[in-house]
Amino acid sequence: MLRRLETGDPIDILEVVFSEARGREDRPWVMLNMVESVDGATAVDGGASALNDRDDRDLFLALRSVANVVMNGAETVRSENLGPLRMSEEMAHWRSDAGMAPLPEMVILTRSLDLDPGHRIFSKPEQRPTVITGIDVEPSRLESVGEVASVIQIDPLDGSGIVSALAEHDVILCEGGPTINAQLIRDGVVDEVNLTVAPMLALGDSKRVASGSSLESPLGMRLDRRLMGEQSLFLRYVRE
Repeated sequence: MLRRLETGDPIDILEVVFSEARGREDRPWVMLNMVESVDGATAVDGGASALNDRDDRDLFLALRSVANVVMNGAETVRSENLGPLRMSEEMAHWRSDAGMAPLPEMVILTRSLDLDPGHRIFSKPEQRPTVITGIDVEPSRLESVGEVASVIQIDPLDGSGIVSALAEHDVILCEGGPTINAQLIRDGVVDEVNLTVAPMLALGDSKRVASGSSLESPLGMRLDRRLMGEQSLFLRYVRE
């Protein structure tokens, strides 16, 4: 059960996330959701599953429920074997009350368009994902992926371009991976970071939450929410 870190009081996570302010007039609000070990690993044996617990899963789903778009890189889709989005009845009720569509739009980012059309992410034609890629992709891949997804080609394929391509939406949730997170941060379009700290030491060569060259000047974030689960710590930061 998730609780307020300050008081230990239990919370309704859907009530909490739907009460939080998210919105901009100039572009979509962009939030990241990532999990890391105490020593900063974002993957164990190639995926994040070993870092997750039930409380993290509850927050993971709650954050999806407040988003208009759920966005993942192709590597995350493959490593986590992601499938079509689902919402519980309770989540669907909250979305309906907020005037939102029954389900967020699933967006996959890929520079190479190296996606298997038979992957389970494409298994529901009624939930056709959107794939955002660059302009220099193999025509054969463009044709095969275009049969199972709506493909958007943009140039340049960077954080600003991605957000501009999704400009009709209010809230974009990016679930990684670290390279995509870094693109969004570098272009100054990240408004919120939700970070789960899992109680383990992992070592290894896993990438950080965002992996890229240093910024000229670090971007300031404000700690806005602190929750604790049975084992993990859950932090929400918003852009200053």
